[in-house]
Amino acid sequence: MPIQHGPEKPAHELPRALGYTASTAIVIGTIIGSGIFLVPHDIALQVGSVKALLLVWLIGGVLSLAGALSLAELGAANPAAGGIYVYLREAYGRLFAFLYGWALLLVINSGSLATLAVAFGIYSTSFIPLSPLEQKLVASAVIALLTLVNILGVRRAAAVQTLFTVAKLAGLATIMGAAFFSSRAAPAHTDPGLLLPHATASSFGVAMIGVLWAYEGWHMLSFAAGEVKNPSRVLPRSYLVGTVAVVAVYLGANLAYLRVLPIPEMALHQRVAAVTMELLAGPHGATFVSALILCSIFGAINGTVLGGPRAYFAMARDGVFFPSVGRVHPRYATPAAALLIQGVWAILLASSGTYKQLYTYVIFTGWLFYASATFAVIILRRKRPDLPRPYRVWGFPVVPLAFSAAALVIVGNALIRSPLESGIGLALVLVGVPIFLVWKRTAKEATNR
Repeated sequence: MPIQHGPEKPAHELPRALGYTASTAIVIGTIIGSGIFLVPHDIALQVGSVKALLLVWLIGGVLSLAGALSLAELGAANPAAGGIYVYLREAYGRLFAFLYGWALLLVINSGSLATLAVAFGIYSTSFIPLSPLEQKLVASAVIALLTLVNILGVRRAAAVQTLFTVAKLAGLATIMGAAFFSSRAAPAHTDPGLLLPHATASSFGVAMIGVLWAYEGWHMLSFAAGEVKNPSRVLPRSYLVGTVAVVAVYLGANLAYLRVLPIPEMALHQRVAAVTMELLAGPHGATFVSALILCSIFGAINGTVLGGPRAYFAMARDGVFFPSVGRVHPRYATPAAALLIQGVWAILLASSGTYKQLYTYVIFTGWLFYASATFAVIILRRKRPDLPRPYRVWGFPVVPLAFSAAALVIVGNALIRSPLESGIGLALVLVGVPIFLVWKRTAKEATNR
């Protein structure tokens, strides 16, 4: 697992073109999607006080930061394209890593991409009347457009990511400013008949799952580690600054909502951000939030398009996927074939709607892989103690252990609450075992010719 230094890479490798700003924008822009605008409603349904609501957001942020900083150590030690796939390969072997890459392409990344794109189509109806078919066409068009942007160069993709990250942060700052400083900001009237929810250990755990979903995407930068300039310095800083910034924004946004909507009102309205701005600025406020959500989702789609294909690229380089997927485009210096395969599959999922069922099936396995990836920090410290580590995760081994334990709790909860779906999801992932063996055998035969 060699350390790569310097900006120059051979022509057959992906160029190191991502600086600190672009890397941090990938962290922030991929995490902030639609969750912060909708999830506060779900959290309010589970907890009974402002302190509990803010605490669950803070704990979720700290856990996400623990996962991000764990990946920062792995990425600084091995800044190669593929991210989590590469870390799993080095810690657990090629089969386990392939199963992650298989699940990533099958639904974890492609399903996330389809989910975001469909949400983009749905929110587009706030400005243009669209039939269900037209919404699917919009979703497919967004995936196709951003796939093309990413094929044309990682710098172009990074520019789009930075632009939309700045835009969504500015939009959220506007909501916070309106709530904190507007003379119209006053708590909405609460119906005395509404019952406040009471937080229990169980409901707090359910709320935590929703919050961690809102923080989903903190790992996406790992896939592009092979294209980050001076990765030993940039990766840890981008993970730290990006994740801390998101935690601060999420807490600030929730405080802004609470300044206008008491907990019972938040529990009533799923579109918390839109209702908040409508109370502050009338119909124009709700329209502003709809535009902000579209902007936020667009940026999250771009970051998701950018990330996953680097894992498929690494799989092909390992001889367990189509060889063409491991080639760098001669003109654009991108994993064009990997991007194209993901784009086509994500469009099919978005158009058919089957991604919803698939995503339910394998969501718990995704968190199993996240737990395994952070625990790889501990395994590789023992397995490869002499490996140069420009950055070592703070609070080792508590930090990676804390995230791994939290992720396993989510896995266990999914297994208990949805045993059938979880079992089917595990079966879908394990289908990758014979596929891996076929690829491995094919690669060996090709080498012996």
